[in-house]
Amino acid sequence: MSEAAEPRSELEGHRRSIAEAFTRMAACGELDLPLPGAGRTRARWEALTRWAQRDLSLARLAEGHTDAVAILAELDIPGTEDLPTAADGARWGVWAAEPPGYTLEARRAPGGWRLFGVKPFCSGARVCTHALVTAREGEHRRLFAVEVAQPGLAPLPDTWPGPGMAGSDTLDVNLDAVRATPLGEPGAYLERPGFQHGGIGVAACWHGGARAVARTLLAASRMWELDPHALAHLGAVDAHLATVDALLDGAAAAVDADPLDTDSVARLRTMRVRAAVENAAGDVLARVGRALGAAPLGHDAVHARAVADLTVYLRQHHGERDLAALGRAACAGRLEWEDT
Repeated sequence: MSEAAEPRSELEGHRRSIAEAFTRMAACGELDLPLPGAGRTRARWEALTRWAQRDLSLARLAEGHTDAVAILAELDIPGTEDLPTAADGARWGVWAAEPPGYTLEARRAPGGWRLFGVKPFCSGARVCTHALVTAREGEHRRLFAVEVAQPGLAPLPDTWPGPGMAGSDTLDVNLDAVRATPLGEPGAYLERPGFQHGGIGVAACWHGGARAVARTLLAASRMWELDPHALAHLGAVDAHLATVDALLDGAAAAVDADPLDTDSVARLRTMRVRAAVENAAGDVLARVGRALGAAPLGHDAVHARAVADLTVYLRQHHGERDLAALGRAACAGRLEWEDT
């Protein structure tokens, strides 16, 4: 086997092991989490964090499945009770990315709706049995349920060649006249309160990834005496992780207290949490690297994968664009930290 083929073989082996673990978790009910806002939101996010600390690709698949279940429960559309659940062997994904250059069209056809185009960033493209997919009906964004194993739906090989998050089986998917079931009216997917609650669930996964990276530094501190600079990095990492835990505690309590967002603060809360967790996780990546150097990246495959995966997963936060949106929301409202 060539040197180039060996790393690809390792990535494929990891992808298969993640697919098997995801399938087992769905089948045994491990993915049956409390719904957001039902009184145990913190337990839900703790499970996502725990899975992410184990493996971020596994958490990406688990988060997608549990988010799909929550979306279906929140929309509560007649007929959706007939959609298959994990108890029926279903493994759901949420394929909602709409980056520039891609358009998935929804068209009415005899007998129902059909989808046409390429959907990018479809995690679990070859392991999910069903997916919630966003598509455009003219200028309107709509949500559809799709059975993956049907004619016209084809994952496109080699559309995710990078190593980061390779285990999540994230590929572009071509849809050619694929049958789809509409879920709600245009805009229903984005306008529901649960869209914001789900955004914090993703941040809980980032937090688990940061923990996975940080534990390498903690383990090193217990094997040999760190110099003062490395100890300072460990102290800052610990402060970040403890702060995010407290932030998630408060956010979960707020979601459970107002699950329908009657106070209209869910969007601001979610943007704050995601910005804070992204910043903390990014600093954890930097500090662990500065404290330990290249050794764990070159000699510890688990650590190197966690670093690569977290680097990619954090880009679900759109950097300054999301911070600018947070800034606009902050200047438009009355903030609790203003002078009274």
